[in-house]
Amino acid sequence: MAKANSSRRRKSLPEGGFEAQIVDLAEDGRGVARIEGKVCFVSGALPGETVNFRYTRVQKDADEGEMLEVLHASADRVEPPCAHFGVCGGCSLQHLAPAAQIALKQQQLVEALRRIGKLQPEEIAPPIIGPTLGYRRRARLGVKFVDKRGTALVGFRERASPFLAALESCAVLDARVGRKLRVLGQTIAGLSVRRHLPQIEVACADTLPTEPVALVLRVMQPLTDADCAALLQMAEREGFALYIQTSGPDTVQPLRPPAPLLDYSPDGGADRLQFQPTDFIQINSAVSQQTVRQALAWLAPYTGERVLELFCGLGNFSVPLARAGARVTAVEGEASLVGRARANAERLGLDIAFHAADLFQPRPEAAWLRTSFESVLLDPPRAGAEAVIPVIAAGKPSRILYVSCHPGTLARDAGLLVHDHGYRLLRAGVMDMFPHTTHVESMCLFVRD
Repeated sequence: MAKANSSRRRKSLPEGGFEAQIVDLAEDGRGVARIEGKVCFVSGALPGETVNFRYTRVQKDADEGEMLEVLHASADRVEPPCAHFGVCGGCSLQHLAPAAQIALKQQQLVEALRRIGKLQPEEIAPPIIGPTLGYRRRARLGVKFVDKRGTALVGFRERASPFLAALESCAVLDARVGRKLRVLGQTIAGLSVRRHLPQIEVACADTLPTEPVALVLRVMQPLTDADCAALLQMAEREGFALYIQTSGPDTVQPLRPPAPLLDYSPDGGADRLQFQPTDFIQINSAVSQQTVRQALAWLAPYTGERVLELFCGLGNFSVPLARAGARVTAVEGEASLVGRARANAERLGLDIAFHAADLFQPRPEAAWLRTSFESVLLDPPRAGAEAVIPVIAAGKPSRILYVSCHPGTLARDAGLLVHDHGYRLLRAGVMDMFPHTTHVESMCLFVRD
């Protein structure tokens, strides 16, 4: 009976091609058309275009479609730089000029602040931009051995599909990996564990050719001696440092010890942060360094100023803040990252007070809150910092800098700071950390008069 009811509810798709005017771009990169008053999301279409499309889904509130032909192209339409665009789901905006991409992201930030936070920044900062190709130094690649092909697919999933795309290369990955996907697939296809190797984690110490490129192979069965020999031969030929992970992050081990030193500069200066290949670091080195420099410029800490940093990770902001003379207290939820952050600071001769704490369930009596702070820097994950906002606002710091990877949660938290705690949103801007995707990174500065 349930199956019959489901069948009756399913609407048949209109057949053939249909013409539509694209009036906007959705947050996921699809074009937005309005057909007889109803929204239709058309993949592959851009604002200002007239397109021919076919329906792929019909729903009560909005329909979905796929572009068949551009009848009138947008001036911002460009030739995608990757041959796999449209099949691979890793990028959604390669057909849109980079300048238009960043303008879209800035619009999304401002709109989220207006719609969700009910506020408007006093100033919009110029966007931070960087290279649009070969920028990605961190990635998690899927692996799937395919009998019919006689090789293993290595890369990202197909668009709107759970299956891996058949990729020869990836234009946004660091070229030392992005141009070697086929080589990796061929090598894995020759292993005894080819059906038990589902993932490769990429960690490039930096984008310089002389820096190490670490690949962590997730293996579900033990490697044979022949497997190890084949992998080491490939690694030596291609310049990879290979690691094997058999279970959780604590099982990651170099295939051939000793492991190379992985480190990077958070701001382009001489200080370098050492990290493990599965640690979180920002994927775009050039944009990340500009972001750190802008954060310090906006906060402008004076020598001896007490600064609290929350969600500090490895110390990406902590170390430059301390180097600028601030007295930094830094808090992170993952204890292993706190340990490495503390070791980095000690190695660099910097006195930073690091604490491990759950910032989604903050305790007002926590040791890191026993001191008052003039400034606070927040760099939370996508979930935002809602739980900790009242805790830090109670101390009435004069400036709060919020670095965000999700406009929606940023706008929610910004509304709390402004409407509930008496702050002004002085400045806001975006950083193009993920070119060719709809991912939006942003920064806001809140001040208390």
